Amino acid sequence: MPSTTDRPGGSEDPFAVAEALQSVVRDTEAVPAGRRPDAEPETRDTVVVDDEVLGRRETVRVPAQRRPAERLRGAPLPVAVAFATIWAALLTYLPVAAAMGLARTLEGQGGVTGAAHAGAAAWLLGHGVPIGTSIGPLGLAPLLLTALVLWRLNRAGLHVTRAIGARRSGSISSALLVAVCVGATYAAIGALTAHLTDGRGTEVSTARAASDFLLLGLLGSLIGALRGSDAVTTLARRVPPALRHGLRTGLVAAFLMLGAGAAVGGLSVALSGGDATKIIAAYHTGTAGQAGITLISVAYAVNAAIWATAYLLGPGFALGAGSIVSVTEVSVGDLPTLPLLAGLPNGPAGAGGALLLTLPVLAGAVAGWGLTQRLRYGRAHAWGPARGSGVDGPEPAWPLLIGAGLLAGPVAGLVVGILAWCSGGPVGSGRLAEIGPAAGQAGLVAMAVGAISVLLGASAARVFSTPRRPAGTKGRR
Repeated sequence: MPSTTDRPGGSEDPFAVAEALQSVVRDTEAVPAGRRPDAEPETRDTVVVDDEVLGRRETVRVPAQRRPAERLRGAPLPVAVAFATIWAALLTYLPVAAAMGLARTLEGQGGVTGAAHAGAAAWLLGHGVPIGTSIGPLGLAPLLLTALVLWRLNRAGLHVTRAIGARRSGSISSALLVAVCVGATYAAIGALTAHLTDGRGTEVSTARAASDFLLLGLLGSLIGALRGSDAVTTLARRVPPALRHGLRTGLVAAFLMLGAGAAVGGLSVALSGGDATKIIAAYHTGTAGQAGITLISVAYAVNAAIWATAYLLGPGFALGAGSIVSVTEVSVGDLPTLPLLAGLPNGPAGAGGALLLTLPVLAGAVAGWGLTQRLRYGRAHAWGPARGSGVDGPEPAWPLLIGAGLLAGPVAGLVVGILAWCSGGPVGSGRLAEIGPAAGQAGLVAMAVGAISVLLGASAARVFSTPRRPAGTKGRR
């Protein structure tokens, strides 16, 4: 008597079921003409008759096989690169031009051409391109604008990677190709902008603009392309564990130090809010002038945070030739009346300076503690449990911990040194031709402090912190 089952395993003859499945696969290798490639899988009934073995008719219900959807062809690389790069440039240039145009209009110096020219000069300065003026070279780049530029270039690299169909491909070559194309296009935009800006009350080097734009374009778009193609994972698998964790911990330590500097600098300006208000009120240029001074201070807030970090590390920074602002010495002359400078210390920090000097050490120790916790609970090892699972992995090996900690110091020092170098620059050819921290000194101190404090934090977490117990084993021995 015939029987029917809805499960592939319902038949008592496995050979009959296997033959049925094979026939279905052969019949469904091609997608039917009336069905979309991405349609949901269907089910069909296949009847297998074997009177000698089963003596009955067996019906097996199996899912229809779906052919993998063909990869969609991406957009042409030149088109995707041109659109994404030009869009990134416009999104960073237009706000600057609009702000400059508004300020000029309120001061009675309206005009679209003048606003576009002033905005282009400020935009080039945000890329680190020096601007020649009547008072001398202006090379102090507003790093807040630079950060905005890098963010938009990062998004450009990500969008181009998706547009050409390389998303999550893990291809390092695709990420490099996207970065080179975006960087070259952005360099051309920078050279054209410098050429149009030069000779109208400002002097701009086209070659310098092309090189700076190329560097920023490569850096920003490469980060986005690596993220979009998931090539970061591919690279991480090829890097030794000690180097991988050392790079990550060094970056964390450097940015924690910068965060400490930003907190101290912001608190100092906040405590000197009365003086900052008086400085703004001293400008008799109306609302537009006061708003412009405030906007300049905001644009250089990142620079001030880096200077405060150099102050906490010990070397300090300069605000003019022959000046020094450090924990143990403060010697400055006449300074521009900017609200941002209202938070400068009046003299040496005294006994409280020792406490300030411990902040970078604490930042490195926190990064070291995070290194141990990441190795213990994270996905750092192949045997490591899922993050947040409540299950503790094996204690990290001392050689890995020490190696990563020692590598974190040079990484932190390199990051702090590069940022210190980028945060300075001349403001004219007079006394203010030297502004910013000494990059070499700040980097060396950050390297030593980072290596020692990271090792201390990682070792303390390894020795004194108690690993979490697996879920459901509380109280067991």
